[in-house]
Amino acid sequence: MQQACALSGSSGSAWNAESPDGCVKEETVGLIDALSEADIATVARMLRRLNLPGDVNKLFKIMTVFGTRPDALKMAPVVAELMKYQDRVRVLVAVTAQHREMLDQVLRIFHIKPDYDLDIMLPRQTLTQVATRALLGLEPVLVKEQPDLVLVQGDTLTTFAASLAAFYQQIGVGHVEAGLRTDDKYNPFPEEINRRLTTQLADLHFAPTERARQELLGDGIRAEDIFVTGNTVIDALMATAQRPFAFTEPPLANVRFEGRRTILVTAHRRENWGEPIRSICLAVRDIVAEFPDTRAIFQMHKNPVVRDVIQQELEGTARILLIEPQEYVPWVHLMKRAYLVLTDSGGIQEEAPSLGVPVLVMRETTERPEGVDAGVARLVGADRERIVAEARALLSDPARYRAMAHAVNPYGDGHASERIREAIFSRFRV
Repeated sequence: MQQACALSGSSGSAWNAESPDGCVKEETVGLIDALSEADIATVARMLRRLNLPGDVNKLFKIMTVFGTRPDALKMAPVVAELMKYQDRVRVLVAVTAQHREMLDQVLRIFHIKPDYDLDIMLPRQTLTQVATRALLGLEPVLVKEQPDLVLVQGDTLTTFAASLAAFYQQIGVGHVEAGLRTDDKYNPFPEEINRRLTTQLADLHFAPTERARQELLGDGIRAEDIFVTGNTVIDALMATAQRPFAFTEPPLANVRFEGRRTILVTAHRRENWGEPIRSICLAVRDIVAEFPDTRAIFQMHKNPVVRDVIQQELEGTARILLIEPQEYVPWVHLMKRAYLVLTDSGGIQEEAPSLGVPVLVMRETTERPEGVDAGVARLVGADRERIVAEARALLSDPARYRAMAHAVNPYGDGHASERIREAIFSRFRV
């Protein structure tokens, strides 16, 4: 019939199954031609939601995008939760590999096989390189797949770039771990601006706490677009911490945790590069020297800007063990065995208190003030004397230590992913 229409002399007409004669007129064709790619993509997404006979693409399509180890940890429970409902949603995973090796660790642990791997990481890459390579890599993926919703997590350049790329295609964005703020655009840098810009691009905002919800409301986000869920990292943490585990590979296999108090240390944030990292290293050395029953285990970031300083200051120091970044399962069990954590990491501020371990946050500001307010974490900055003084107080005063270790963790109950899935299904009537 389509060929007959073309041969019937209907100039400027095309086949149309709804038309009595199977043809659409020239003005209709002109209208279709005038549609932009974005308009066509929007119509395609709408048609996919219709229950048409033989429509194999009617499942609601969600694309999760992440690129770093912390974001993978927090997105993995969401992916797992959504995958339980494959009769209702199609789940796609796209990774930028902004952090290659550390990301791959998490993908293996949680058995996630990306549908798209952009592999954008370069040696000593700049922020501009990460952002532009992520944008350029995601554009053809989004054009091809046309998901109904893109899910991003946290505050990395991948998070912002994916949100912007989705916006350019007029695709909705859901932001997991939304609403974290320090109100200082350079601290943490560039994460504070990444998360603020993502807020403006997102359509659904999954806030981990009530305080984060209030921040979003203050930014002008509609209350009906905000869902308080808890933090998904607690979902991953609680499931992992329950697994039996023993260290079987050196150097940790050779560590006797009994009889010594272990101080676990991480430092990597851009605002601590240079002299602040050196100051942190010197503080760790002072603490271990002052308390003979302690041992420090310092997990070194892969970035040579960070690890070179750590090795210069601490390599070969008695009772200080420098280790490579651990895969997630051993890392969780390292935290379980720790007496105290010193970190500038955002995620560890949430994880360690969930295991009853006090945290000294080696930053001047934090986008996670709930832990400080609850008494499970304390801001100490990167000043050598201040770090030593705060650690000394906890190592010397059992009552002060117990007050931090036994405080109520404000970051979640292990069911954040379920709440996120329920919010998506409710909003889109999946």
